[in-house]
Amino acid sequence: MCILCDTGNPQNHFASRRNFLKTAAATGAVAAGANLFAARPVAADFHNNNMPQDTGKPNRRYVIRGGSVMSMDPHVGDFAQADVLVEGKKILSVGPNIHAGTADVIDATGRIVMPGFIDTHHHQFETALRGFLADGVLINDGSGSPSGSTTYYEYVLLKFATVYRPQDVYINELFGGLSQLDDGVTTVHDISQIHHSPQHSDAAVQALFDTGRRAALGYFESAGGVPGNQYPQDAFRIKQKWFSSSDQLVHMIMGGEVYLGPPTYTQSWQIGRQLGLQIAAHILSPFGIRPILDLLAQGQGGVNKNIGLGPDNLFVHMTGMSDLGWQGVKNAGAQVSLAVPIEMNMRHGMPPILKMQSLGMEPSLSVDVEVTLTADFFTQMRSMMNMQRVLVNQMILDQGLPPNPVDWGLPPAAAANPWPTPPAGLPAPLTTRDVLRYATMNGAKALRLDHKVGSLTPGKEADIIILDATRINVAPLNQVPGAVVSLMDRTNVETVIVAGKVRKWKGRLLDIDLPALRRQLEASRDFVFNAAGIPQDLFRSN
Repeated sequence: MCILCDTGNPQNHFASRRNFLKTAAATGAVAAGANLFAARPVAADFHNNNMPQDTGKPNRRYVIRGGSVMSMDPHVGDFAQADVLVEGKKILSVGPNIHAGTADVIDATGRIVMPGFIDTHHHQFETALRGFLADGVLINDGSGSPSGSTTYYEYVLLKFATVYRPQDVYINELFGGLSQLDDGVTTVHDISQIHHSPQHSDAAVQALFDTGRRAALGYFESAGGVPGNQYPQDAFRIKQKWFSSSDQLVHMIMGGEVYLGPPTYTQSWQIGRQLGLQIAAHILSPFGIRPILDLLAQGQGGVNKNIGLGPDNLFVHMTGMSDLGWQGVKNAGAQVSLAVPIEMNMRHGMPPILKMQSLGMEPSLSVDVEVTLTADFFTQMRSMMNMQRVLVNQMILDQGLPPNPVDWGLPPAAAANPWPTPPAGLPAPLTTRDVLRYATMNGAKALRLDHKVGSLTPGKEADIIILDATRINVAPLNQVPGAVVSLMDRTNVETVIVAGKVRKWKGRLLDIDLPALRRQLEASRDFVFNAAGIPQDLFRSN
């Protein structure tokens, strides 16, 4: 913590970083790299023996040899022991005993080789606020309880977010992205509701590029409506400046929150469709969203009652929506992202996995906010699986008993079925394979990237993670999907590859100065707390 900031004298912690921001205040663009990503010798204890060189560059080949390969592509299949051949940024071949000539070799013996995880909804600008809202819910409920008083809407969006400077946006986005890269999450949809100015927007985009993983910038509103913000019109400038090419790691999604009111969301949806962008929005129980989605499902949304749903929509949460709204989402071919741990903890509503299954739909997975819970993707998969299974299992156990005061959505004909027969029409309990699909291929589909990533398919780009199954929390390996979902955590993520380039090797991220980054994040935290007038209390109880 910064003592001077705490006493009401905020300091410019970034002045010593000569290249952190360009000096021209008119642009506010973040200097790429900022000397934190310069190539540097790997420490002697880094165990970098046989690390392939120049990975990701054209014509450079290496083979990942001898691992348990889970391709997530039913046409490719899975292999107890096989190889993955990579050239440049693409996968050339998957299978046993690949002849790779003089290609460098990554020894994957005792490892699991699979596609990287894909996070379809993450507010990375909040990284410096990690854990602040561990006990809180979404909106103040007037109860006076710790959960109901220090809430996300009041504190994070209306107090903290409004004081962010461009340099705060940059370091928060960067550090959060690198943390997930370390966890094996190779792609993110970053919903950055922090677009107070073009400088804030440019800082967010620059950080996504500098992180070196695949990403979608979610161009959403200025949280708290900071005066001078140029949302949504600045989408045209951002698209032209940063996203003129479709052959890069970062692309753009248009944010279109319907709770901002018909004039704003009509404009944002029209701009998104004019630019050919996906349109994303939080759709959840609070904020009076159900009737708005019903109108959109009937093609009667917006100012002129002519805005409707489409395959370009990506909706987050989808809690508490009507059958009409759900049918509209399905018929339109829209995508749905569920953030199960957050939805359960922060009172967003029951995660609607059973509803999706009843409609023949599947979600992608997302972490939402680290102010409350971890961005670890092993946690996301386990939470999804456990939440769905507790509902299904309780429905089965309730058979033949008097009606449960909790409405489990039990089909009417099921009452005649004796326990333990599952009621007619009830989805089967989710499996580890199901949630792995949600975390990989479904995430790629949700972000329109399934032609590039999401599976280990020859011709796709090489977004690959290598997981250590010899570690004490997993060994001995008995079942690959079960080991990944039910046993592993970030300590098992040994190597991470994005577009063929090795970004993490033998347990460490490459080419970053982590202590310097951490100091910058801590300085940003000190400034944001001070500027927002919130005391830094490590044992906060409400």
